[in-house]
Amino acid sequence: MPVPPPPGPPPPRPVIPVELPARVPKLLDAMRSVGAGLDLRATLHRICETAAGLTDARYAAIGVVAEDGDGLADFVHHGIDEATARRIGHLPDGRKGLLGALIRDPEPVRLTDLAGDPRSCGFPAHHPPMSGFLGVPIRVQGEVFGNLHLTDKRDGEPFTDYDLAMVRVLAAEAGIALGNARLHESARQRERWIDGSVAVITALLSGGDTDDALQVVAEQARALSGSALGIVLLPAEAGGMEIAAVAAAHPTDVLGRVIPPDNGMVAELLAGRPVFVDDAATDPRLHEGPVRAYGPIMLLPLCSDGRVLGGLVMLRDRGERPFTRAERALGDQFAAQAALALMTADAQRDRERLAVYEDRDRIARDLHDLVIQRLFATGMMLESAQRRSVVPEVRDGVGRAVDELDVTIQEIRSAIFALQQPAESPAMLSTRVLREITMASVPLGFTPAHRFSGPLDEAVGDLTGKNLVAALREALSNAFRHAGATRIDVVVEAGVALSDGRPGVRLTVADDGVGVPEGGRRSGLRNLERRAESLGGSSRLGPGLAPGGGGTTVLWEAPH
Repeated sequence: MPVPPPPGPPPPRPVIPVELPARVPKLLDAMRSVGAGLDLRATLHRICETAAGLTDARYAAIGVVAEDGDGLADFVHHGIDEATARRIGHLPDGRKGLLGALIRDPEPVRLTDLAGDPRSCGFPAHHPPMSGFLGVPIRVQGEVFGNLHLTDKRDGEPFTDYDLAMVRVLAAEAGIALGNARLHESARQRERWIDGSVAVITALLSGGDTDDALQVVAEQARALSGSALGIVLLPAEAGGMEIAAVAAAHPTDVLGRVIPPDNGMVAELLAGRPVFVDDAATDPRLHEGPVRAYGPIMLLPLCSDGRVLGGLVMLRDRGERPFTRAERALGDQFAAQAALALMTADAQRDRERLAVYEDRDRIARDLHDLVIQRLFATGMMLESAQRRSVVPEVRDGVGRAVDELDVTIQEIRSAIFALQQPAESPAMLSTRVLREITMASVPLGFTPAHRFSGPLDEAVGDLTGKNLVAALREALSNAFRHAGATRIDVVVEAGVALSDGRPGVRLTVADDGVGVPEGGRRSGLRNLERRAESLGGSSRLGPGLAPGGGGTTVLWEAPH
């Protein structure tokens, strides 16, 4: 048998630095702190603070890499106070310099002199001086999420190998924590968008006013996307798209504007294609206008069954981050749900309109076949009695009765003709106002009194007239649904002087109902105010027609 060689000397035991055991508890506490919450933004701040404490660094930051890998989508910092950050101004975008190099080559970097590195492009004005640098990538589920940057140890010494080892361990734990936070944020985001879709569907299918439902769509889109402005576009009669609903943090006058079809974004929308803009000020498809003052834009077509019903626009302030892939996907699903609900609501209104038409046809037939025939027969009987009568007073009285019957028959025939006409809105404003009053008389159970004053049809423009009719519809609807009124007076005055001296039109709708209760729903009143303000006018409430000033009077006015 071969004889085994004698055993050699044992391998040397690794030398454990004195500082490493002392840092292990600190590292464990840091790892525990990093995974303490699920809010994504708070987790990023906590990682920066923990990494700075672990390495005794003055400053820490995390640059979140953009989805397309081109620069940074977010930049979270620690150690620089808010006043200094405001003086510095624009945060790094990661498209150049050392931060850009770390995005292109996500490997750990340790420098003793940051300014002397050839990849460095210097610091902006008011930025504190920095020398030592330590950068480590953070990976989430195998993909680079961002880079953790540390600068300047408080003792003035450079970062050590042990600092690098600690931060790499912390970055691995941070990746797990960020992955959990991102999943939690994604789940919450989806839940919010689903709730918003439910609110939109409920508003569109509730049978209420269409303008109210479109306003809900705009408000939900703005809130869910974190935008400064939410807009609903509908096809305009003359081509292009009309702004039908607006939700904004501040008053705006864009409601009712028509975007021409030669606008590049509208052309894309009408073709059923979504449009995403990172900066409205630099996109060549946008003409000069108020939209150029915004930053990222997401414009989604409202399509259903291959038909473009409108568009949904969400605009963020300039300097805000662009819409992510997840936000674009959720927005697209939201727009699809809104379009389906809009189409279903249109079909529901068509069915209701068809039922009204059928009822009108039945009434017209009954009036013609029964009422007029009976009146005509009654007239013939009276004429026969008139001829046989020998008393002059009786003959005169019967003759007058026959004349009244003839007038009544002519009035009924006019009513039959009106019932058989299509229900498209006439061009004359006074006719449209009369139609709204007539339509409201059915649910009210009585016909509101009305009075016109001034050159209503000649002086009032199309946009103002359209909003006046919508305001009248809203006021009459409120009187029926909430006020329980038994009397309503409608007055439309053209050529009146508004509060600022301009000539305009004033709508007054007074009722004897219960008035506006404290804490009651006021969305309808806000709609009236919003319509008036978009035209440069105003809307306010006053005492009504009931004894003692009870009830409500709506005063709505706008320039011609």
